[in-house]
Amino acid sequence: MSSAVLPFSAYPCIRTVDSFAALAATPFADGVNALCWPRPLPEGFAEIVAQLGPGEGLVALDEARLRALPVGAAASPAIDLLLADLERLRALDLDPVLNLIHGYPRDDAPGPVATDVFSFHADSAPVPADTWLCTYHGPPSEGLPHAEALRRVDDPATRAALLRDYGGPDDAGFREHLHENCYDLHYAPQPGARPWSFGVGHLWRIATEYPGSPVPPCVHRAPTPPPGAPPRLLLIA
Repeated sequence: MSSAVLPFSAYPCIRTVDSFAALAATPFADGVNALCWPRPLPEGFAEIVAQLGPGEGLVALDEARLRALPVGAAASPAIDLLLADLERLRALDLDPVLNLIHGYPRDDAPGPVATDVFSFHADSAPVPADTWLCTYHGPPSEGLPHAEALRRVDDPATRAALLRDYGGPDDAGFREHLHENCYDLHYAPQPGARPWSFGVGHLWRIATEYPGSPVPPCVHRAPTPPPGAPPRLLLIA
């Protein structure tokens, strides 16, 4: 994979917009499966995370806890932005969740295909749906152009290993097995692939896999945090 940091404009699958209204209203089309509202963040998110204190796993935060944090005046705009983003998404009849993420569960025995959030994957739904997300603090999510990704179940060696574990023929039953275990939602970067960082503070709307979707799903993953990395403050809906 290329390690170069490229602007969003270098990726045909990304389109940037200049407002929340445009982010909500712009359709996915012509291969664009990731919409981004770039924006600078106010100061204060590090103070918010520090006041929330240590923890384990995913800690869901509600408005009452945010409002009760004993932060200084410099962090008040950051609290206001968090509350405003929650309200924006709820106004669209979404159910946003704000998490302080100290760590994600990992596959204990992933076999040929890991299915945790650190693997490049696509979200899926049985009906039309999008995924919304924003990282306010800590390492941000990463995306991968669909054209530069290979479904792991389509790699001959990986498929053969999955088939051995399944113990049956490569038929409709095997394909259902792949789907039930989400193996068919995970991807590997192709040689020369150019992942991108979702960045900190930008609000994203990305395409999921569902019947009749006009575009391929947006392939993405949670970052593998380096040692000593701070917790992530992440909004997702």
